[in-house]
Amino acid sequence: MRQSHRMSAVEAVTNVLVGYGLAVLTQMLVFPLFGMVASFGDNLLIGLIFTVISLVRAYGLRRLFELFR
Repeated sequence: MRQSHRMSAVEAVTNVLVGYGLAVLTQMLVFPLFGMVASFGDNLLIGLIFTVISLVRAYGLRRLFELFR
């Protein structure tokens, strides 16, 4: 059975939100191990930047693979 467009959108949004949350949490735990201090707001912004880069990368790769399909 194919996934509906709505469920595909729900899955994509959930994936991004969970990834963003994990990125911020990971930064908050790992940065201090390397002597890096970032405020909560800085961690949110850094996580957002990497999330946007990840979305652009995933979209680009998906379109590239679609060309070969």
